[in-house]
Amino acid sequence: MDAEETIRWPTNLDRAGIEKRLADARKTAEQEGWTEVAGLLAGIEGKSAAEIAKAVTAALDWLQRQPELRAFGLQLQMVALNLKNLK
Repeated sequence: MDAEETIRWPTNLDRAGIEKRLADARKTAEQEGWTEVAGLLAGIEGKSAAEIAKAVTAALDWLQRQPELRAFGLQLQMVALNLKNLK
């Protein structure tokens, strides 16, 4: 990747895409022992858009205190950009 190139983030994820990415993030958090963030993302499937947004925001807040987890945080930020697509 060129130093001038930016990462392209999908901004058109639908509910299924958002839920899949959050489930993947939860699985990673569980595997890494990040129990607090894993708990925040637990049972997200099928929740209302507001509940999902609240969980993602809480997880991002937790990650702000974990600068070493920046790459993981970027995945959640990408989901956050797509929350407007939840129906």
